[in-house]
Amino acid sequence: MTMNGRKVYSFATREVPTVLKEALDNAGISVDDVDHLLLHQANIRIMEVVADRLGMPMEKVITNLYKYGNTSAASIPLALDDAVRSGRVKKGDVIACAGFGAGLSWGAAILKWG
Repeated sequence: MTMNGRKVYSFATREVPTVLKEALDNAGISVDDVDHLLLHQANIRIMEVVADRLGMPMEKVITNLYKYGNTSAASIPLALDDAVRSGRVKKGDVIACAGFGAGLSWGAAILKWG
């Protein structure tokens, strides 16, 4: 079994912004209401493209990829934990989360912290 990195990149940069927009619509909020963007920590370029396609600055993207690398299914909870412990995420913050992987599945959730 091998991974086709180009296809994963194409898939993620196409589907993740779409599913995040759907989640925001379902929550009744816009991108402007989001304090933080938290994505699966697979690749910084994917995170940059997703943020750009949503019209969000990289300053809003929570990332710890530089610290741990791609930790698979643990990447979102680990990045969130780091952001909370450092004080970056505060009570009342809105976090748009999206993950992808395992057979090119994907999902998103909108959280209000605290």
